[in-house]
Order: sequence, then C-alpha cells, then structure tokens
Amino acid sequence: MKRWKSMVRLGAAAIITALGLAACSAPEPVLTAPTTQAQRDPADLIRVGFVAVGPEGGWREANEQDIIRTFSEENGFNLTYAPATNLSHNSQVDAFHIFLDDEDIDVILLSPVQSEAWDQPLVRAQIAGVPVILLDRGIDTAAENLYVTRIAPDNVAVASAAAQWAAQEFPNGAVYLTLEGPAGASVVAERNLGWDAVISQRPGFVEYAARSANWSAEQATAIVAETLAESDNGIQLIFAHNDEMGLGAADAVEAAGLVPGKDIKIITIDGTFIALEALSRGRLNFVAEYNPLFGKTALEVVRKVLAGQPVEREIVVPSATFGSPEEAYDALPSRLY
Repeated sequence: MKRWKSMVRLGAAAIITALGLAACSAPEPVLTAPTTQAQRDPADLIRVGFVAVGPEGGWREANEQDIIRTFSEENGFNLTYAPATNLSHNSQVDAFHIFLDDEDIDVILLSPVQSEAWDQPLVRAQIAGVPVILLDRGIDTAAENLYVTRIAPDNVAVASAAAQWAAQEFPNGAVYLTLEGPAGASVVAERNLGWDAVISQRPGFVEYAARSANWSAEQATAIVAETLAESDNGIQLIFAHNDEMGLGAADAVEAAGLVPGKDIKIITIDGTFIALEALSRGRLNFVAEYNPLFGKTALEVVRKVLAGQPVEREIVVPSATFGSPEEAYDALPSRLY
C-alpha cells in the first residue's frame, strides 16, 4: 500500500514541529493473530494491526470478535489482535508502536481505552504513511487530520433517546443516579452530554450522584446498595451507561426489598441479549442499543482508504431502542450478542 503511505508523508512535517515524537521503552505486549481456515500467500494479504480494548464485557467481546471474524484471510486480510493489558493506555501505546515498527503494516484499527495522549503516536503513524481508523471510541487531538475516520454508533443520540424516554416516564421529574464507565473514556463524556442535553431542559429532574462502576455489574451492585442506604431508598431512576451496570443495579434494588423495573426504573445502554432478556421480564425499563456489529463497515472503509478513495470523517453505525417487554421479547430470537 505504498501509494497511500507516500501521499500521507507529504503533510506530516508540520505536525512534527507542533507535537514532537515520543520514544517507546516499555516492555512489548503479546500480540496474537487469529487463525483462519483459508490460506493465502501472506504477500497478497492486507496487514492490519488492531489495537483493542480487550475483555470489558459482553458488548466489547461482540465488537472485537466481529472485527476479527471480518478481517479474515478469506477476505484478504492478515489481522493481528493486540488487546490492552488490564485496560492500560500505556499498553495500547506500546502495541501501536510495535505495529509501526513493522514496515509491512498497512493500516491500524484503534479502539482507545482513553481519549487523551494519542497525538505523538498518531504523528508517527502519519510520518510512516500508515492510516489509523478509530473504532467505537474517539480521541482528543490537537490536529484534526491525525486519523482518517471514526466508526461508531452515535453516543450522544443514544443517550438522548434514553433521556427522552425518562422525560416521558417522569413528566414531573425524578431523583436519579448515574452509573458511568471509567473516567477518560470518550463514550462516558458523550453519553453524559446526550443525556444532559435533554434532562437539563426538564424541570424536576435531580441527579443524586454520578458514580463510576467501571462497566462492572459487581461494582454497580455495591454502589447502588450504598446509594439506596444513604438516600433512604430515595432513588426513582437509574441511568446506567452499559447493560452490565444496569443489571448489577437491578440486583441491588432487589436486595433492598424493592422491585427493579417498578419501584425504581432502570435504563441501560448497549442492547446485549442479557439486557433484552431482563427487559422482557420487566427487570429493566429501557434499553438503548449501541450496535457493536460494524466489522463489514470497517472492512469497506479500510479498502476505500487504501485505494485512495475519500471517506466520511465520522461514520455512524445505526442503532435501535427498546422501550417495552414486548419489543425486547420480539428482538431476542435474532439477537447475535
């Protein structure tokens, strides 16, 4: 893919002056490449480095497995999967540099653990002529052209849909608890932005607290139990940034002698099978899908980029919402994650 690389190198010098380059001295992470049945001459395959988040819950597993399956040898790719070590930003930067050390790498797919501190690695990628495509999460960067595009559902729109349901369910407002993912992730800021844009315009809504449960059901259970105790069961609504935290919240509500989905309404984001199953039984009230299955879209984008064709700066993955047990029940038979 020399053509793309030579084109990109022309614009890299100005960015170097502004940002500089950082050396990478941390130990090399273990990179593993999935095997496929189809075998081709390696020289004919497009080399892809996937700097991934790694184990983080049902949504992440579905997303990363979809990417791995799609970028197969059968489809003309040789993908190397590099998950973060314990959700470490530094381990992702290390993997990113290892890919750039490989002169045969054609493109890097990046799902960043955190949104900051990516300028210097991305400048190096631009100098090397290696296009970078963001999957799911975004980054904060000083220069707009350091990556080609971001492919993801629209977090702001997804959270706004959840907030609109809450506003309809509670026309006079409600006291609510927000369960967030880890600080520094772009999706956390975007989901809060979408929710706040709607809720801030509706009188009567009061946020009791916003607490990070790190996408974990167990941490959410503990946080909600503590919050219910200190508020004397005064929470009416829980907005969970992912399904696992919402399901953990439902367990805590039940343990407090209340009925999840009735005494306390629960909203979640992701749309996994387990969340829709819980919604179909009334334990959850509203599930906003954050569609993880965009491997085919990513493949098409990679091919266009390497062929020198233009792509949109932001590529939005369509997602649905589920606001009743009936809608959830009907969706379960065809749910793939």
